[in-house]
Amino acid sequence: MGTAPEPEPRLRYLKTRFGALYVFAAVFLVVSLLVRVALTVHTFHDLDAKAWPLVKAFGVGFLFDLVTYCYFVLPVTIFYLLAPDRVFRSRGCRYATYVVYFAALFFVLFNAAAEWLFWDEFSARFNFLAVNYLVYTHELVGNIWESYPLVWILGGLAAGAGAILLATRRWLVLAFESTSTFRTRLRAAAVLVGVPILAALFVNLGLSNVSKNQFTNELAKNGLYSFMVALRTNIIAYDDFYATEDLPVAFGRVREMLRADNVAFADKDPGALSTRRKITGDGPEKHANVLYIVVESLSAEYLGIFGNKDGLSPNLDKLSGECLFFRNLRATGTRTDRGIEAVALSLPPTPGQSVIKRDENAHLFSIGPLFRSRGYETKFIYGGYAMFDRMDSFFAGNGFEVIDRNNFAKDEITFSTVWGHCDEDLFRRVLKECDKTVAAGKPFCTVALTTSNHRPFMFPNKIDIPSGKGRSGGVKYTDYAIGDFLARVREKPWFDDTVIAIVADHCGSSAGRTAVQADRYHIPLFIYSPKLVKPAAIDRLCSQMDITPTLLGILGWTYDSEFFGIDLLKPGPGPERAFVGNYDKVGLLMGGKLTLLTVGRNSLSFQVRADGWQTECRADPELLKDTIGYYQAASYLLKNGLYNDGGAAR
Repeated sequence: MGTAPEPEPRLRYLKTRFGALYVFAAVFLVVSLLVRVALTVHTFHDLDAKAWPLVKAFGVGFLFDLVTYCYFVLPVTIFYLLAPDRVFRSRGCRYATYVVYFAALFFVLFNAAAEWLFWDEFSARFNFLAVNYLVYTHELVGNIWESYPLVWILGGLAAGAGAILLATRRWLVLAFESTSTFRTRLRAAAVLVGVPILAALFVNLGLSNVSKNQFTNELAKNGLYSFMVALRTNIIAYDDFYATEDLPVAFGRVREMLRADNVAFADKDPGALSTRRKITGDGPEKHANVLYIVVESLSAEYLGIFGNKDGLSPNLDKLSGECLFFRNLRATGTRTDRGIEAVALSLPPTPGQSVIKRDENAHLFSIGPLFRSRGYETKFIYGGYAMFDRMDSFFAGNGFEVIDRNNFAKDEITFSTVWGHCDEDLFRRVLKECDKTVAAGKPFCTVALTTSNHRPFMFPNKIDIPSGKGRSGGVKYTDYAIGDFLARVREKPWFDDTVIAIVADHCGSSAGRTAVQADRYHIPLFIYSPKLVKPAAIDRLCSQMDITPTLLGILGWTYDSEFFGIDLLKPGPGPERAFVGNYDKVGLLMGGKLTLLTVGRNSLSFQVRADGWQTECRADPELLKDTIGYYQAASYLLKNGLYNDGGAAR
């Protein structure tokens, strides 16, 4: 390789043992800055664009970038500290440094591209969503492969890494001309090692809260740092991190909200640590078939009945006038597993992972044992792999037969993406399974989950929007598939004795200017059964977790319940309210105010206008107590194994 020329005086500091790390630091910090600038430009209209919040975001962001860099190079720092000169200056070490340097450059550029794409989808830095997606490598890689020109992207990133290496090589090699003693190396290493140690003690993501605007706060973060925090804190114990009341007080407020004329609590003590109650139906009971259709990412804003002018939902728009249509329903969360949790368990979105993904996700009080105790066959049907989000173990552990893409025969498949078989294929299999159950002389309770309204938004050529061209096509194809399915269902002999609930799992996008934006949780609900349900439009604010109690009320069932949801068609079960959350922030929307509980036993309160605009306001003490009551009570029951299926069979 030869001897490097004597460096310019201003570059002499690079002719040290850690000079290569200083060169990489400059590249790392510049790329991180450019990412932050690009995201700022991309989201400028949603930011708190005042000068001081942006200055704070960039200042705190630089701190996170520096801390992340020191964590990133820690293994190399230790090696450079301990390696004697003869090893460090050897040809092998030099070549190994080039290889590691190139790999690190490629990773930094890859991360920058990934952050851009993640932000474009979720308007956030890497978070628990990134962690959860990474667990399902097949779906993640397949989705990226189908959505983006991956070969060209990776080739461009490799070329970029190579160009940076060539441009900085003359500075990189200066380090290998240096000599040092362990003592001199220790002084420099102490700084590079000390920063991560101090950061572990004093730096946390709370520093990124530089503004009341959530987009600005996200800018202040570093994606890699946020990812590692999410990886480490994927489970959150409510009592350790959130505001609490005395348990009898918390349960007392929840029980008061659940009271209704047809409700009798098992324990008459107002402060009993239980929500168990007997709900008396308007008998006689109907054992009609029940079909839940959970639709991927169907935000209310995509539908014509909510003002969309793009003509994406002709079938659902028409259905809204033929069914019980809920205009003001809110999803509990931002992921499919949260939607399933709300529908199947009627639970508010407790902090951390959804119950679906937890280890203790079986034998819960859910629709499974309730329907099976009355002789129903219960099935979960999904065009994708049910192992995703642990849906297979959840449904199997709660009395459902699980049918996913592994169980589809070749002649049942007409079109697939990495996420699963298209919605038409799913609905044909649903009809087949329903026919089979009815032929066996049993009623069915079936949960079907769609996949087509998901990136890469690819589907059969059935609509006037080309496949793979974005969300609009995904919405319109799913609407087409639902319309086709309902036309087929109406021809079935069991149709008159069937109740169909069509609801979104969550919105297509949940990010907003505040930590939790209530209007980004607005989803539609259709309950359709011409013989059993009179068409009407319901405008009351309600929650995704109210769907099952309402369906059971339509059927006139008398049953023991643990559910936190209410029958929306019965008078008097508490004020209008909805529950929303985003993993570490959980809230109650009631009386035009959104009360959020946050880590650190803190809370936030927002005034929510009719048009969805939110402004921070003074907390209402009573609303705060109600919010604490719901989430503390639900977390207590889950933590202590008390939200179980014992009462369903009685």
